[in-house]
Formats: sequence, C-alpha cells, structure tokens
Amino acid sequence: MSKFFYILTALLFFILCTPLLTEAHVKWFTEVTPKKETIEHILSPMFMIVSVGVALCLALLTQFLPYFEKIKTVHAVDAFLDRYRISSRHILKYGTALALLIQVLSGTIFAPEFAIENQLVRISIWVTIILLIIPIHYATKIGASILFVLFFYQLAKSGLFHMLDYGFYLAIIGVLLVGGTKLDNWGFPFLYLGTGLSLCWVAVEKWVYPAMSIYIIHEHDVPTFGFAPETFVVIAAFIEFVVGYLLIVGILNRLLAFVLTLIFISTTMLFGTTEIIGHFMIHIVLIIFIIEGISFYDPPLKIHKTRISQIVFVFLNFIFTLATFLLLYYRFAH
Repeated sequence: MSKFFYILTALLFFILCTPLLTEAHVKWFTEVTPKKETIEHILSPMFMIVSVGVALCLALLTQFLPYFEKIKTVHAVDAFLDRYRISSRHILKYGTALALLIQVLSGTIFAPEFAIENQLVRISIWVTIILLIIPIHYATKIGASILFVLFFYQLAKSGLFHMLDYGFYLAIIGVLLVGGTKLDNWGFPFLYLGTGLSLCWVAVEKWVYPAMSIYIIHEHDVPTFGFAPETFVVIAAFIEFVVGYLLIVGILNRLLAFVLTLIFISTTMLFGTTEIIGHFMIHIVLIIFIIEGISFYDPPLKIHKTRISQIVFVFLNFIFTLATFLLLYYRFAH
C-alpha cells in the first residue's frame, strides 16, 4: 500500500475526531440535571451496529499497523521523539505543579467542579506545588504523597463514582512515587492505563446521560455535520471510548496523543477558561505520550501469532471491554 493511503487515513481520522470530542467532561459546561437513560434506549439498534462496526475496524486496524510503522516519515519522527524520553519525568513533575497552580489560583482542585472549601486544602496544594518544583528526589515523593491524600479527601466528599472521571491523577501520583525505584519501569505503563480508563469512563457518561451533551450542542452551536444531536452524541462517545481503549492496549499512542492535543486546544476556543483549567493536566500527559510512544509496552495482541486469531481477539476484547464499562457505569449511576 502507498504512503499516500496511510497519510490520507490519518488525516481523515483527525477530521472525524476533531468536532466529536469537544464534549469531554460535559458536566463542566451545563447545569442540566442529569437524567439517566433507560438501558433499553441506550442499547438501541444503532448502538449495536456501531459497536460491531467499531470492533471490526479496530480488529482490522491491527493488521495495517505494521505497514504504517514502515513509512519513512513515521520512522523518522519516532526516532526524533525517542531522543527526548529522558525529559518525560521532568515534564510530568513540573507540568503537574503548573496544573495545580492554575487550579489553586482559580479556587478549584483536580477539576473546575471541585471548589476549594477548606483553607488546609489550599495550603496543602501550595506545599505540593513547592515540593514538586524542588529538584530533589525525596521532595517529589513527599509532594506526590500529599497529592494522594488530597485525592482521597476529594473522593470522600464527591464519592467514588464521580472521582473515577479523574482516576488518571492516581496514575500521575503513581509515576511520581515510583520514580527512581525498582518499580520505575511500571510508571508510564500505569499512566497509559489510568488515562485510557478515565477516557473510557467519561465516554460512557454520554450514553447514560445524553441530555447533558445534547444541551451543550444546542447551547454552544456545536456542529453535528448533518447528524441528529442524539445520534451525534452516541458517535462522539464511541470515538472517545475508542481513544481510551487504544491507549490501554498500546496502539497508535503517539498519533492519538497528537490528535487529542489538537482537539483539546481547539475546544479552548469554544469553552474558554474552564477548558484550560480542566484539561491542562491532560495536555501534559498527552505531551508525555507523544514523546514516549509505546516502546516499553508489549501489547496483548502479540500473544496471538496468526492474523485470524489477532482479529478475533481484538474484536471480542473490545466488545467485552465496552460491555463491562457500560454495565458498571449504569449500575452505579444515580
């Protein structure tokens, strides 16, 4: 297959994804009371058809990846970015400090919806920022530990179900804590896993509470490209879920991170300051993904040797993951 085919595919992927992911964390931008959709309505014929279609596309995608990776331009970009992996932990450390600074100055912690209501929490955030800035190994560990306590403080206030949207913070804390230890190599794979799971979890919200996303579409004049708002929300959630799933299984991580970074930058023009406060930490994580790639990660796909077994594995694995997330979210949603 020609180089032009792969470039065109990547371009189409970007064009399709750009408008569809602008609704991440819809609860930040609407006061609409969440209304839980019935499971019968969620599992509509269209949902079933899209599920099977996406699973099949992902299964076939794995067979095209080896050809994509052989493109000289892709190989050259990978080699260039590989040289900067040594900076990844510094970017995460100082990026986390900057994200916390933006949050505390806006009077929030972890997300725009969590206002700081306790002076001790405010002081703890400032202490964490200072510790993360200090270029000493143990200062980073102490700062990460304080952030860990703050996360569980907010969890006690908001509940586990709500805080799962921001589970990637636990992954960030984990990377900071294991840096320079025997578990150092587990840090970034854990970050990929935590970020992917968070994206998948947030995506399911759009299926269970579609009214919030539909409200945003009407309120902010989000283009639906000819789709009915209800259909558009379902498709948007699928794309967001797929991105999270691909990060978890270790496929196209650099390309996905680059696409997502451009998407989140574009949504800033739509949602303004709230978007910056809420997604700044995600930007830092995605920059790390662009630099790191998946060199440390051995995808489960490689366990299967034949093409047919790989296709069947990815197909069934996606359907199982989708069903698990949807049923768990629906079970505990209010």
